[in-house]
Amino acid sequence: QVQLVESGGGLVQAGGSLRLSCTASGSIFRIVTMGWYRQAPGKQRDLVASITSDYTTAYADSVKGRFTISRDNARNTVYLQMNSLKPDDTALYYCNLKRVAWGTDYWGQGTQVTVSS
Repeated sequence: QVQLVESGGGLVQAGGSLRLSCTASGSIFRIVTMGWYRQAPGKQRDLVASITSDYTTAYADSVKGRFTISRDNARNTVYLQMNSLKPDDTALYYCNLKRVAWGTDYWGQGTQVTVSS
């Protein structure tokens, strides 16, 4: 079984920065895509950024130029560097791991990011 543990959320002022971390443990396979999703009150859970095992990245249009996703495969860890934060970024952020060969998804418990104006 795979366990994902997120950290790094918090309360920041608009324009500030946070760095989220997610470490996976358990039965980790080599070809996995990891990513960050977020869900704001009254909205669906949406993809923020993803990164493949070969370090190919993808971002939601709303965060391009402000957020950077990265991963350290040796540590089974994915990061989300969030700069120039806006109140609209306020959400519960979830770490996701997908085993590509099977399409199996695993989720973290979520970490809250709150951006004040």
